[in-house]
Amino acid sequence: MPLSVAQLRIARDLQQAEAALDEALLLQAQLLQTMLGARRGTGVAPFLGQDALMRLLKSQQAMLDAGGELARVHGRLSTIAVETCGGNDACPPSARLEDAEAAAAGMAVAAQAA
Repeated sequence: MPLSVAQLRIARDLQQAEAALDEALLLQAQLLQTMLGARRGTGVAPFLGQDALMRLLKSQQAMLDAGGELARVHGRLSTIAVETCGGNDACPPSARLEDAEAAAAGMAVAAQAA
């Protein structure tokens, strides 16, 4: 597999992982809002479910920590791209992956024909 194709695949998957973390954080924030709204709106005891709220906040913190680690992965991969591909001015767009794979397949066919 050519380095350019590998780089594009990694960039695509990294972008998806980053987006998934953001989505998970948004969904957890929505759950927190719903839980607090339900507690307030139903008139139950003011601290009912406090343990569940605290666990949800711990879960959010873990997601934030995971995001920080993923950012470190991103930074290291950017360094590797510079070392192996001669530069990485901007993260490659994932939309070009299919073009690069098609070009690589075309080169493989041409090499076999020669």
